Amino acid sequence: MGTLTDAPHGTGRVLRVTGPLVEAEHLDGTAMHDLVALGEAGLPGEIVAIRDTIVTVQAYEYTGGLAPGMPVRSLGRPLSAPLGPGLLGGVFDGLLRPLSTAGAWLEPRAVGGRLGEQRAAWTFTPRAAAGDHVSPGDVLGEVHDAGPMPLPLLVPPGCTGAVERIAGPGRRRADAVVATVAGSPVRMTTHWPVRTPRPVRERLDTGRALHTGQRAIDLLFPVALGSTVAVPGGFGTGKTVLLQQIAKWCDADVIVYVGCGERGNEMADVIEEFGALTDPRTGGRLADRTVIVANTSNMPMMAREASIHTGVTVAEYFRDMGLDVVVIADSTSRWAEALREFASRTGALPAEEGYPAGLASAIAAFYERAGAVTTLGGRTGSVTIIGAVSPPGGDMAEPVTAHTQRFVRCLWTLDRDLAYARHYPAVSWAESFSRDAEALGAHHAATDDPEWPARRARVAGLLAEADRLADLVDLLGITALPDLERVSVLAGRLVREGLLQQSALSERDASSGPAKTAALAEAVLAVVARCRELVDAGVPAARIEEVDFSPVLRAREEAGPQDAATVDALRATMLARLGEVS
Repeated sequence: MGTLTDAPHGTGRVLRVTGPLVEAEHLDGTAMHDLVALGEAGLPGEIVAIRDTIVTVQAYEYTGGLAPGMPVRSLGRPLSAPLGPGLLGGVFDGLLRPLSTAGAWLEPRAVGGRLGEQRAAWTFTPRAAAGDHVSPGDVLGEVHDAGPMPLPLLVPPGCTGAVERIAGPGRRRADAVVATVAGSPVRMTTHWPVRTPRPVRERLDTGRALHTGQRAIDLLFPVALGSTVAVPGGFGTGKTVLLQQIAKWCDADVIVYVGCGERGNEMADVIEEFGALTDPRTGGRLADRTVIVANTSNMPMMAREASIHTGVTVAEYFRDMGLDVVVIADSTSRWAEALREFASRTGALPAEEGYPAGLASAIAAFYERAGAVTTLGGRTGSVTIIGAVSPPGGDMAEPVTAHTQRFVRCLWTLDRDLAYARHYPAVSWAESFSRDAEALGAHHAATDDPEWPARRARVAGLLAEADRLADLVDLLGITALPDLERVSVLAGRLVREGLLQQSALSERDASSGPAKTAALAEAVLAVVARCRELVDAGVPAARIEEVDFSPVLRAREEAGPQDAATVDALRATMLARLGEVS
């Protein structure tokens, strides 16, 4: 594998076309992963194999009309993402071409319609002066009116030296040269190969949590900034709704939402909702700090494969500015299916269920691009990756789900029985895990919430005890259990209905801040402790089960996202009611 010859890249001809697989010959001077233009229309494709004088290309557009003998032209560069102003608030395809200008390239035609070719202008303010010595990651200037915050224009990787020229303040086009550093022009928009991670100074271990606003996650299965999450679940378990809720309410600075092979109506709903929602952090539109890569199931298969890498590259671009970025991929199973289909066309030896033998390596390479880092410019930023997995028939042992679990730090398994019982989010407390919980607990204990680790352990203990007794209740009935165990069953119900359930349609409870989550957990724990005291004092469990627990059950709906005071008041009401039981 490597370059064919040292000759400059030129033009070859098509030998064979099989769907997105194109074979060409005499394409001299090319290398693996080079971008090529196929046919007279210049359809984009990427070289994925080289054997003698034959190259194999994966096409990123529909290849209808492409025939043997047509020209193939090498572009001499890998598939790259244009990174610059115009990303925030935009909707793009898998190659990061803006869908707002889809009419310019959906015919289809050449690799046009890219971000750097837009005619939009942005306000540039210099922050360096001619003669300054700069290094990769240093700030050359700021770009305004490209989002809810000024975006720093950084010295690109590999560029070190004196600033020879820098543009003055004013409006510049996205592809304009705004500075010259050591003889190298620096444009407002740069291009970066999507399959190459952007360099950093150092990777960090962070103890800071990403607050998602979802209690079942933030309390039981928290995720650290820069960590990785898989969300497996069968059809109808609420994966898309949960991921959209996280995109809306998590406390990241930038959201990159990759709709990878999902249905077009779902992506349309995402775009419409993001455009209508108010950002609780800035007061503007939530869409203004979101980048949407929409590559639906009816779009070209190999553009779906590229969309995952494109989304992470965009996230790394904003991470290098010192921002916390969340990449949401819905779903990685559709991405893996694209790999499987292409591998079958190339004749690669299939592994389990027809997936290519390199599936595990591909999944690992994707999730390895997450992390909290010190950037080249000395800032601290992070990329957190959350990937949905759609196992066929809910089979959690299928290859994509099984391999993904090996590489992620957190697993939020969605349970079909919970979903069908209308318990949302349907995160299974028995089948999910968080390898970040211990570190995050230590961070909470040392900073803002000393009781966090003990509270989480107590809630998890109540759920485990209730699950242990569930089979006995189904077999023997609740009346066959001792009084203390009947209280444990009641405790499980209070935790599930009063704490873990959360409605995405509720204005008050769609999101839950740390203070409200802690107050609800403490309220449930206090009520359960009081019930146990009553049983120890000789009060029959049947008498306790007759009590109206609505104050603690309705607290989540009556309190706003940050309202712990209302929860505390309802807790006091509930404890007073239990004090009257005898």
